[in-house]
Order: sequence, then C-alpha cells, then structure tokens
Amino acid sequence: MAHVAVSVSWLGLTLGLLALGITAYTTDSPAMTDAAYRAMKVFGDWLVLPIALLTLVTGVVLSLGTRWGLARHRWVWIKFWLTLVTLCLSAFLLRPEINGAVAAGVPDTSLVAAPIVSSSAYFFMTAISVLKPWGLTRRGRKHRVESRKTVDAAPMGRTT
Repeated sequence: MAHVAVSVSWLGLTLGLLALGITAYTTDSPAMTDAAYRAMKVFGDWLVLPIALLTLVTGVVLSLGTRWGLARHRWVWIKFWLTLVTLCLSAFLLRPEINGAVAAGVPDTSLVAAPIVSSSAYFFMTAISVLKPWGLTRRGRKHRVESRKTVDAAPMGRTT
C-alpha cells in the first residue's frame, strides 16, 4: 500500500508540475510565469526528491519481500531501472532547470517537456504493474527451477 501511495503521489506531483509548466509557458503575464515557476520550485525543493526516494525504497522492499523479486520478472526489473533513472533526472536536471527558470523569469519549454516525459514514464510503469508482461528474467527462470527442485526433493506431504 505504501508503494502504491507514493508512486501515485509522484505521478500526481508530476502532473501538477506539467500544469504549472504549461501555465508558465503559455501565459502572457510575466507575473503568472514567475508565480508558476516559484510554485514549481516549492514542489521541486520539498516534494520531488522525498517522494521519488520513497517510491524507489518501497518498490525495492516490496519486490524483495514478495514472490516477484527484484530481478526475477522483466516488468519489475524495468520498473526498478526506470524509477532509478527518473529519480536521477529529477534530482540532477529537473530541479536545477526549475531553479534557473525562477531566476530567469522567462518561459522555458524544457519545463513542459520534462514533466511530459516523466509522466509518460510513470504511466508506463503503472501499466506494466497491472499487466505484468514479458515473463521471467534469466535469474527468475533459474530461481523457478531451483524452487521446483526443492519442492520435488521434499518428503511427501511436506514442502519447504
């Protein structure tokens, strides 16, 4: 439940950043552009990294504590790497870009493009969480074979 909550929060936060980025880019009012970028800065400074880190941590804990495993299923493995990449992009590109836009006070297309890309990634991760496509990884296939050997080797009536 924690993982779903923070993941959905990250998606909602990114959609909020997108709305603010579009507002800043399309308005004719310099004051509105400034206000939108300052609001983005608040989100970027106080929410983006904690929510992104919580998403990563809860996802890893969830994967290690369930049958899905971190590297047993392709969809989980892809979600892990996409989460890590989007977290790094948020920390090292998005936040500095927002800070630059606040300082410059002029419309910036990258602050529309970045939330579009990240929202697309989060929607994709949501879809593969529901659909669970692509099957097992090599590690997952090996684990399944080893698990079956353990079950087959157990005495009748008992499984480990």
